[in-house]
Amino acid sequence: MISSPTISRYILRQYLLWFAVMFGSILAIIGLVDTVELLRRGSKHDDATVSVIMGMALLRAPFLAQEAVPFAVMFGGILTFLRMTRNHELVVVRAAGVSVWQFLAPTLVASILIGVFSVTILNPISAVMLSQFEELEGRYITGKSSLLAVSADGIWFRQTNADAVGQTVVHAARVQPDEMQLEDVIVFEFSKDDQFIGRVDAESANLRDGRWEMSKAWLTRPGRASVFVEHHDLATDLTPEKIQESFASPETVSLWNLPRFIRVLEETGFSPAAHRLKFHTLLAEPILLAAMIIIAATFSLRLTRRGGTMLLVGFGVLVCFFLFLLTNVVQALGLGASVPVILAAWTPAGFCLTTGLTMLLHLEDG
Repeated sequence: MISSPTISRYILRQYLLWFAVMFGSILAIIGLVDTVELLRRGSKHDDATVSVIMGMALLRAPFLAQEAVPFAVMFGGILTFLRMTRNHELVVVRAAGVSVWQFLAPTLVASILIGVFSVTILNPISAVMLSQFEELEGRYITGKSSLLAVSADGIWFRQTNADAVGQTVVHAARVQPDEMQLEDVIVFEFSKDDQFIGRVDAESANLRDGRWEMSKAWLTRPGRASVFVEHHDLATDLTPEKIQESFASPETVSLWNLPRFIRVLEETGFSPAAHRLKFHTLLAEPILLAAMIIIAATFSLRLTRRGGTMLLVGFGVLVCFFLFLLTNVVQALGLGASVPVILAAWTPAGFCLTTGLTMLLHLEDG
């Protein structure tokens, strides 16, 4: 840290102030846009009242806040160093023998702590509230509710009976996604009034057009003895695409639950690539935020002496959006198995850090 605690506290206070200003401004803008979009989508559905839409917007707010953190760190750092440079405060600090790395230390530590808070505290809150948001979205806007749940003993999903007499709940210990084959299957059948009407235990079930084709099944009905059959068909409106889409999105699973969720997906046979990518992206976020501060410094120091202030700051903003685009592209490659998932998650943070350090070493004496 800086040898003078007073200077350290002053720089830290300035940075936190500008971070708060930018965070509030960015969150207000994207929150307003998101609310307007929800109102537009909800206007086509009578049940989606204004109060329901506003409640959904509030549930989505922590997720938007987490998305706004990197931008707030970047712009907050730019404004902090720009203001101190214009007021010649950094000139005085440098003249006192303080290196750029020393007066960057408070903001670097603060950005890392902000990242730790974001992934350990804000992310779990965001995951819970976003899950509730998606449930309300399915009920009032899209009309699609979650069909599938993952647990330690396998997967559960429900479907509406083709003859519209009720619903069935299906459990499978393992899944072969390529062939859409379930293993160790248990099916519970219910009537319209949720009364239990039967159970099917099968060794396996294959998804065909409009039906589950079960083999070696035991059929059980209330008050009757179980009957064994070699083959049994169960009508369904599910498709492989519907089942895949019903998995909880990575954003609705918190950092603390992601390792267990990934392990269960692997045990049941589904690909955990998206969730593993999200997990490592969260782990890399504090490093990414520290890199944002270093990049912000390269576009904010010595601007008064060299001129071209607005041009360089504008270039810094473009770099920020380029990094955002790079993150999305690399993560898409990771999901497509073009590059390893871990590499895709850590590449943006590593690229930003090495780029920022290289630029700062080139521009400064250190």
